[in-house]
Amino acid sequence: QVHLVESGGGLVQAGGSLRLSCTASGTFFRIITMGWYRQAPGEQRELVATITNGDRTSYTDSSKGRFSISRDNAKNTVFLQMNSLKSDDTALYYCNANILSHYYSLGPEVYWGQGTQVIVSS
Repeated sequence: QVHLVESGGGLVQAGGSLRLSCTASGTFFRIITMGWYRQAPGEQRELVATITNGDRTSYTDSSKGRFSISRDNAKNTVFLQMNSLKSDDTALYYCNANILSHYYSLGPEVYWGQGTQVIVSS
C-alpha cells in the first residue's frame, strides 16, 4: 500500500509564497512521475506541474514562471515552491504519483494524496 501525504498549505496574502511538500511511503519499486494538481471550489481538478524521475519538469501556463517543482528521490518527496501567489491560486492542492509496484509491473499505478488547502487573500 502506498500513501502520499502533503503538507505546507495555508493562508497567505497575495504576492506571498508557500512551499508544498509531498512524501510517498509504503512498499514499491520505483516512482516514475510526481506532480501537483489543484481544484478550486466548483471547478475541475487541473494540472499544476509534473516532474519525472530524471528531473524533467512540465508546467501549465498558469504556473510557469511563478511555481517551481522539484523532488528528492532519496526521500520520495516532491516539492512545489509557489511564488507571487494570486487569489486565483486558491485551491485544494493534490499530490500525484505514478508508481511501479514491482520491477515486473507492466505499468505504473496512479496514487493521490488527500490534498492540502492553499488560500490566497487579496
